[in-house]
Parts: sequence; structure tokens; C-alpha cells
Amino acid sequence: MAQLWGGRFTKETDQLVYDFNASIKFDKKLYREDIVGSKAHVKMLAKVGILTDKEALDIENELDNILESIEDGSLVIDETCEDIHSFVEACLIKKLGDTGKKLHTGRSRNDQVALDMRLYIRKKLEEIDVELKDFLGVILRIMNENLTTVMPGFTHLQKAQPITVAHHFGAYFEMFKRDRQRLFDIKERMNFCPLGSGALAGTTYNLDREYTAELLGFYGPTLNSMDGVSDRDYVIEFLSALSIIMMHLSRFSEEVIIWNSNEYQFVEIDDAYSTGSSIMPQKKNPDIAELVRGKTGRVYGTLMSLLTTMKGIPLAYNKDMQEDKELAFDAIDTVKNCIILFKGMIDTLKFNKDVMRNSAKNGFTNATDAADYLVKHGVPFRDAHGIVGRIVLYCIKKNIGIEDMKLSELKSISDVFEDDIYDAISLDTCVNTRLTIGAPSVEAMKNSIKKETEYLKNS
Repeated sequence: MAQLWGGRFTKETDQLVYDFNASIKFDKKLYREDIVGSKAHVKMLAKVGILTDKEALDIENELDNILESIEDGSLVIDETCEDIHSFVEACLIKKLGDTGKKLHTGRSRNDQVALDMRLYIRKKLEEIDVELKDFLGVILRIMNENLTTVMPGFTHLQKAQPITVAHHFGAYFEMFKRDRQRLFDIKERMNFCPLGSGALAGTTYNLDREYTAELLGFYGPTLNSMDGVSDRDYVIEFLSALSIIMMHLSRFSEEVIIWNSNEYQFVEIDDAYSTGSSIMPQKKNPDIAELVRGKTGRVYGTLMSLLTTMKGIPLAYNKDMQEDKELAFDAIDTVKNCIILFKGMIDTLKFNKDVMRNSAKNGFTNATDAADYLVKHGVPFRDAHGIVGRIVLYCIKKNIGIEDMKLSELKSISDVFEDDIYDAISLDTCVNTRLTIGAPSVEAMKNSIKKETEYLKNS
């Protein structure tokens, strides 16, 4: 059992205790980060004269060999080792003997694992950001292609006002854009190097922590060694950001599920992103959207679990913190896969444009515009609201739309109405007279799309 301690102990750890304590079955994911961090540490030790140049070069070369061997499959990570740090160091010592034993000079597993986790989370932040950017590109394409695709906008799941597919998808563009901004903010806060913090109180060696941080692409070293080894805020923040991403994906999934239903028929999901039923041959189920919606709770669970784990931990490092890894690894893989699959699903989505337009037409979505018409002709808004409410009741009884009423019928409720009311309440007018920033008109949406295109180009 390769481990980095034992001199103070007189007998072997009980096997059950060892297995319970060991983390290699999941922290082996950190093999690359562990080796990269060790190489930077060795370079720094040579720079300050703790290692000779030859010792440093020998260790670096062998670390490179270990990394290459793991990645080409010729070296299998030994899961009887306590953790990935023990495994890498054991491999190094096996090759280099006493020189390999000098790798751990000036550091502790506490700052080593803190470094590895920061490097891993930073890399995964960047990977998730790339997926979100690609996803936003798909949303932007759909927006560009559907500037005039009219559909009902909803509040309370009731038809409210006519909008366009471009406008609706633009709302999700804003959500996922904010998600990218959150990832950037997390990276800015977390991008400081804990290596050199030691177990909790720094070290008596004359380390150059600024140099180590520079080698590893950090802004600088952490400024308190106790916080350096015990901080997991960045993992919690990342899990929080991932949870918000999943919340957005889940909302989007719910809409796709509703739109795909027989009652709505707004969209058709491509066969590649649908499944059938084992008993009902007519079924075509939106399983990808449903699974994304379901996996949202799974990601929420990782956030709540780590928050609960951290809430009672005194300074500095405690073994409880080992629980951060499996949670983060699972959430990262889940979110990344969900983004990729959801992106593919909407990229191949077919919009039933006539169905969407008819749904907007048949739901009194132009009622607000009828009220606005009266206001523009001198009727106080509150009175106009009441007048149109009576018109809607009349239409419900007659099973017609406002645009289907004769002018004489409209005048019987308010003599303000004239022939131009019909143009004022047409769906295209309702959409395209809304010219304020962020509104659904073609002109407003073109301006938004221009800005979003520039944002994607420069981010």
C-alpha cells in the first residue's frame, strides 16, 4: 500500500479503514494536474537551490514519462495506493530512488491536493465555457432564422402577447450568457496558487511562491496558508454556477417538452434525439429534454452536499474535504453532457410555424394592442382595459377572435373604434410596433442579434 506517511505508526492500518480513507478510485482523475503541479514545484525548488539542476531535470523527465505512460495505457494507476499523489511519488521513487524522494520537499499533501483541485476546476471551467459558447452559437442561428416566426408569449402558462421564436430564444441566450459571465467571475476569484502553504503554516524552506504561481498560470500565490489549504469556496461557487446552468437547461427542456406535445405541436424533435415506447407504437418521446430536466436535481444535490460538508469544518484542512471530488467530478460530467446533448437537440429542432402563428392568433394575444389602440385615441388606459375585457367576453361567447368582430360589433362596445383597428391588432403589427430595446419586433431583434454576434465574436 503506497502511502506518504507511516513512520509514527507501529502497525498497518486496518484494511477496511485504509479502503474507507483512500481516495484513489476517484482522485485518479487528477493525475495530469498532480504531475503538472509537481513539475512546477520541482522547477521552483531548483531555482531557489533546494534541488540541483540535475536532480530537478531527472525528476521532471521522469514525471513526463509517468504522464505519457498513463495516457498511452502502458502504466495502469494502482488503486491499492492511498491516493494519486502516493501513486505518482511511488512511481518516481521506483525509477529515481533517493532523488525521487526529494519531490515532496517544501510541500504537504494538503497544499498539493488544493493545487490539483484548483487546476482541475480551472480547466473544467474553461471546457464548460467552450460548450456554452457553442450552444449560444446555435441559439443565435435559430434567432437569425426566425425573426418573423410568430408565436404566443406566455405568462402563467396562459397566452399573453404575440412574440417571435427569435425573441423567445433570445431570452435563453441572455441566461446562458450570464452563465458564462459567472464562470469567468469564479475563475478570477479562484486563480491563486495554494502550493507553498504546506500543511497549514507555510514552510521554513525559502520557497519562491510567486514563481510557482507564474509557472502554473495563476495571478499569484494565496496570501494565507490556512485558507490556502482549506478553501473550497471555488468548488462551491462552481457547483452553484453549474446548478444555475442546469436550472436554465431545465426551464428550456420543459418548454420543448410542452411544445412537442400533441396539444401544442409547436415543434418536432429530430428522431436522433427522441425515443419510442415498448408498447405504444405511436409514441415519440422527448427523452433528452426529460433527462436534462431530471438531472438538474442531481446537480443541485452536489451543491447542497458540499455546502453541508463544509459548514461545520474548523480551520484548517480536515479529511471531510475529500468529499469535494466525487461531487464535483459527477456534476461537471453531467452538466457538460447535458449541454452537448441539448445543443444537438435544438440544433435539429423543426418549428411548425403555421401552428405557432395560429396559436398566437387564437389566444387573444392582441388584446393588449386593442387596449393600446383606444389609449392612443384618448381613452384612459384603465377604461380601455375594461372595454377590451368586455370584448374578450363577447368573443368567447361567439367563439371568435377580436379581429373577427365586425366594426359595428366593436362600436357597440366603444364608438372610438374605426377601420384602422384591424391593422392595429394584426399579429405582425402587434409584434413589429414594439420597437423598444429588447422587444420582439424585427428591427429590435436585429439590433439585439448584432450585439449578441459581436459578444460571441469577442468572448
